[in-house]
Amino acid sequence: MLTTQQLEEIEQLQKECETHDRIQLKLNWEMLRNRELGQQDFFHYENGELAAFLGLYAFGSTVEICGMVKPSERRKGHFHRLFQQGMEKAKQNGFKNILLNAPAGSDAAKAFLSKHGAAYAFSEHQMVWQEKVLEETNGIHLRRATLEDYELRVRLSVTAFGLSEEDARAMEGIVFADNTDMLMIDASEGTVGKIRVSRDKGQAWIYGFSILPEHQGKGIGRKVLRQIIKEQVSAGYSVHLEVETKNDHALGLYESVGFKAVHSQDYYSFQHG
Repeated sequence: MLTTQQLEEIEQLQKECETHDRIQLKLNWEMLRNRELGQQDFFHYENGELAAFLGLYAFGSTVEICGMVKPSERRKGHFHRLFQQGMEKAKQNGFKNILLNAPAGSDAAKAFLSKHGAAYAFSEHQMVWQEKVLEETNGIHLRRATLEDYELRVRLSVTAFGLSEEDARAMEGIVFADNTDMLMIDASEGTVGKIRVSRDKGQAWIYGFSILPEHQGKGIGRKVLRQIIKEQVSAGYSVHLEVETKNDHALGLYESVGFKAVHSQDYYSFQHG
């Protein structure tokens, strides 16, 4: 596990980089705060201050990698060394797919990735809910997931996100912290989907939202989002999510209930040697 001091150092460096570069970094804080044993994070210090950081985030057989360097410590090879260490760890752990993520507006990140032979794969919008009057919801019920829901959660991850069954089982086997709700969506036809809500520092993030194909197009998704938004906003949270930029159906759904794209992240695939 990362220490409280390490988490504070990462957060401080993130703020400094985002302010300097006018970007938004994606560091997967939900995972950073709940690290298990095994090195997944790499640090470089200069004069007792965190100068560079790189984190590995495992999603089944895929690993996402994101990092940052203090503006005054750039072009000194710090990140290159951390990147090499991270690649070695990814190789040791046998990941089949390596994705490097970078803010869409970061020219420095694009230059680094291009230099190392990474190929552009896709982009995601980070969206935030804007104040909007929402209709009442009825005909659905959200409940906490139980062990009996595991197989359906795996099936949803396979059908909705194209994961292999092996990856889906690994993902759905993760135990989340108390600030995260893993919810199942019940409708008149039975349990038809799932959604995860994670709260941290005044923000509620929606993840893994999926509905079985045979129950899509019935307005269930819109009702679920309206209910989640109302609950989180009334509890004092802003509501956020991420969606692939090419997913027109999902984008249209999210925009229809009041979400607006505020940042974009680019993902690059990488082959380690």
